[in-house]
Amino acid sequence: MIRKIIKIDEEKCNGCGLCINACHEGALELVNGKAKLISESYCDGLGDCLPECPTGAIEIEEREAADYDEEAVKARMEERKNHFNNILACGCPGSHARVIEKSNSIEHSNCNCHDSSHKKMESELRQWPCQIKLVPVNAPYFNNSNLLIAADCTAYAYANIHNDFMKNKITLIGCPKLDNVDYADKLTEILKHNDIKSVTVLRMEVPCCGGLTHAVKQALLNSGKMIPWRIVVIGTDGSIIEG
Repeated sequence: MIRKIIKIDEEKCNGCGLCINACHEGALELVNGKAKLISESYCDGLGDCLPECPTGAIEIEEREAADYDEEAVKARMEERKNHFNNILACGCPGSHARVIEKSNSIEHSNCNCHDSSHKKMESELRQWPCQIKLVPVNAPYFNNSNLLIAADCTAYAYANIHNDFMKNKITLIGCPKLDNVDYADKLTEILKHNDIKSVTVLRMEVPCCGGLTHAVKQALLNSGKMIPWRIVVIGTDGSIIEG
């Protein structure tokens, strides 16, 4: 049938992933760093994704396309929701949720010098796993916690991330450009089912990190909770640009 449906210009697409979070039907995915319409039957042609695209890569066109299949969309969204709850079902030991206990003392390197530069820095990671995709929504360490949601590149760009941002927080990391999932659904479940005190979003200045900010905003709205939150933007040179 002839109907309205989205069209994506791959030349303009920068792979930021904002359109994927904006699509309520799950019709879009990142494939090889570009947004793709994975099925015509998932797209309702209303264009919720258009305003989110920073490069104008998406437009609505009228052409021959498969009918919009509401039942298929419902099944797909339920499958995506269950994906997060079942992600640990593979039985991988490295994905089992656990708390990382910290000692109060700071270890020293094998040196007679007492200069502070020779002190061994401790990791401030408080739990495992730390990937957004892998962490279980009902992990006990979430309750009464301050949450840090960080783009994975920030750990390499900002040298003192452990002391300045991760300390006394539960840390979740991800990359909206490389991970082919919608973080908003998973983060919504975490916020709904746990008593989170605050949320800090640590992102890079690059456009694709906007997907992380968008997912957190959507999760806060979906959870219906008034949780204090802030955004900190790190420059590619390691400086704090905002926040």
